[in-house]
Amino acid sequence: MAAARFGDSSKTVDYLDEASKAAQLLNKDANHLWTAFGPTNVAIHRVNTAAELGDVQTILNSGLSLNTEAVPVERRVRYLLDVARAYSLVGNRDDALGVMITAERMAPEQVRQHYLSRKVVAALIQGTVGKPSVELDKLAQRVNAQGAI
Repeated sequence: MAAARFGDSSKTVDYLDEASKAAQLLNKDANHLWTAFGPTNVAIHRVNTAAELGDVQTILNSGLSLNTEAVPVERRVRYLLDVARAYSLVGNRDDALGVMITAERMAPEQVRQHYLSRKVVAALIQGTVGKPSVELDKLAQRVNAQGAI
C-alpha cells in the first residue's frame, strides 16, 4: 500500500507478486496474529492498490467477484469501499450507492468513519442533478458528508 500511495506501480506489483507467492504456499486464508493473510487478502490488496494508483479498470474487472467471506469484515468492507469508489468514478451511481449500503450493513461503524465513505458519498451527491435520493441523503448524514449537499 505504501508503494502504491507513493505512485510506484512497479514496486507495488513486485510486492503483491511476492505476497501472492507466500499466500499460495500457505494455501488458505488465515488470521494468524490478526494478519488476515492469505490468497483472498492479497487479492483485496490488488484492488486496494489499484485504487491508490488510479487504476479503475482493474477494480472494475474484479467487480464484486472476490469471495471475501474468509477474511475479517474490516477487509471485506475496505474492498467494497474501493469497488464503490470505482463505480462512482465511471458514473455507475446506482451500483456505487448499492455497494456502499451493503458495506454499511456489514460494518456500520467502519463505513461511517472511513474517509473513503465520505469521498464516495460526496462524489455521488455532487454528480446528482437536482436533489439527492432519500437513500443517498440519509447515507450522507450517517457518514457526515452533508457538506457536499
